[in-house]
Amino acid sequence: MVDIAHQAAINPASARAAAATRALVPLTSIDPSQWRALAQRVIEPNGYYLPGWELAVSEAARGRTDASALPAFDGSSARLIGLMPVVSLWRAWKIPLPALVSAHPYGTLCSPLIDRDAPIEAASRLLQHAREAGAHALVLNDVALDGAAMSSLKEVLNRDGLKPRILSSYIRASLDATQDGETLLHGALGAKKLKELRRQRHRLEEHGPVAFEVARKPDEIGPALETFLQLEASGWKGKRGTALIQHAGDATFIRRAVPALAETAQCEVITLRAGTTPVAAGIVLRHQDRAFFFKLGIDERFARYSPGVQLTLDLTRYLCSDPAIASADSTASADHPMINPIWRGRFAIGDVLIPLRRHDPVVALTHAALVGLNVAHEAARRVVRLLRK
Repeated sequence: MVDIAHQAAINPASARAAAATRALVPLTSIDPSQWRALAQRVIEPNGYYLPGWELAVSEAARGRTDASALPAFDGSSARLIGLMPVVSLWRAWKIPLPALVSAHPYGTLCSPLIDRDAPIEAASRLLQHAREAGAHALVLNDVALDGAAMSSLKEVLNRDGLKPRILSSYIRASLDATQDGETLLHGALGAKKLKELRRQRHRLEEHGPVAFEVARKPDEIGPALETFLQLEASGWKGKRGTALIQHAGDATFIRRAVPALAETAQCEVITLRAGTTPVAAGIVLRHQDRAFFFKLGIDERFARYSPGVQLTLDLTRYLCSDPAIASADSTASADHPMINPIWRGRFAIGDVLIPLRRHDPVVALTHAALVGLNVAHEAARRVVRLLRK
């Protein structure tokens, strides 16, 4: 089965191939200024599909390079009104069926960028371009199921007599940053837990004054990022070989993405120090009025003081005090033991199969293949958990 991302090369003279070439393009061919302008107008924020981030992922990140894009332009073909980074189903999971899958941007959110001024037109054109590219289905991974982007796609699908299929879903933690930080934390954790965390913080101060730092400026970002990378690699991620700095492509991606977004005030590196010693650090993206908590690294020598929790408490207060931020996505897994008790907001995230034609047997085959893949992955995860006990 030929990768549909390269179908246009089969017969360049055909009209179908020409349409596919226009419908599915290299991600790098998208005009960055148009992309940035669309990002300012989107109906639903997604920091992981900002050009500075996603281009760095596609250029260097391990297993995530060379993504394509479904672009949507308005009727004049002059204004970008929608963008969906994608790869083929074969590229994603070695399934030889004609479908496209949202390109995974390292962060666990793949909601496409859709213009708030033309959401239905943008959604319609994205789906039409997927058809023109030869796809029979779209697989959107890690999308906000009740988000505005998915709602726009559902409206177009309903108009066309089509219905999306949810492949899997879970509930993720989020922060309502419009509340007072102290009030929110007291309601989430209670007086007893907060007292225990204050005691731990006082103990941590025995190693030096505890300070929460936010690196925003280009000259601050580089050193703060290196601190984060070292902390992440020093912990369990390093032991498992999954820390960013342990793989050349991942290290290149993050060292490009963070400074690129910092230039537009869309990325910060937060650090908690005890004296001169960094004990925890994290990366936070910003898009419109939403923040995204990307990753966290801690110095496990200080684990008894809960440095990751202490950093998250300070981050919560910081975001709640910022009038530009209304909410924050934890981008964490379901039932995350650290973030869930602190950030009590919840929303549904899921993987969705979108059919592009009515009564299409290829969609049924794709659905069956993906269900089988999920079953196999879950069985493998159970085996891994047993082996680690």
